[in-house]
Amino acid sequence: MSRPKPNPTMNQRIITAADFTADRPWGALNIAAFAGNTTVRLHWSDQPYRWHTNDGEEVFAVLDGAVEMRWREHGSEHRARLNAGDIFHAQNGCEHVAHPIGEARMLVIEKAGSI
Repeated sequence: MSRPKPNPTMNQRIITAADFTADRPWGALNIAAFAGNTTVRLHWSDQPYRWHTNDGEEVFAVLDGAVEMRWREHGSEHRARLNAGDIFHAQNGCEHVAHPIGEARMLVIEKAGSI
């Protein structure tokens, strides 16, 4: 299937997630910012992130590879394997960490400035 060619006079771009590699784990390509308070970023990593709690909700979609998502709820730690096409929605206050299984590419939508 052929892809449409970007028209340089239009404000558009096509990003092939599988081709994106950052210069460091969790490096990101900024894709969009909505009203200055919500960001859409493509991340690449082959290393775990760190346990954190976002200031707001987060939508985490695996685009390429696989990720073991871990989260804590009511004093218990939970784990789920996310494959390409899977989405994790972290509510405000959800402590979580992502562990890529090998290289992975993830689309993250969250409040601007979240960790």
